[in-house]
Amino acid sequence: MALDSKEKAFILAKSAMDKKAKEVVILDMRKLLNITDYFVICNGENERQIKAIADKIEDEMYRRNGFFLGKEGTYRSGWFLMDFGDVIGHIFMPEIRNFYDLESLWGDAPSVDFKYDLEV
Repeated sequence: MALDSKEKAFILAKSAMDKKAKEVVILDMRKLLNITDYFVICNGENERQIKAIADKIEDEMYRRNGFFLGKEGTYRSGWFLMDFGDVIGHIFMPEIRNFYDLESLWGDAPSVDFKYDLEV
């Protein structure tokens, strides 16, 4: 059974939290963009943690038949983007996240409430 976009967003968020990502946010982009439904945004503290978060997300999505459309950035750059079509994951170093400030840029996008103990 195919995953819907909200399920994908929750899987990305839970996977990131499993690798101790900080400040995990899901933004509902459905009324603002026609290219994706959700942004999942989080922080990694260093290159190794960004890679660990990305690897966990990739493993979980692959296990559930959620495949990439593309990846952008590098672990060293401080911003790694994972495009699953209807969900886009952004993994930032804190200072890079503050610089781009996607939450303010997309301030009209509501945050999605989710529990940190999700069973996905």
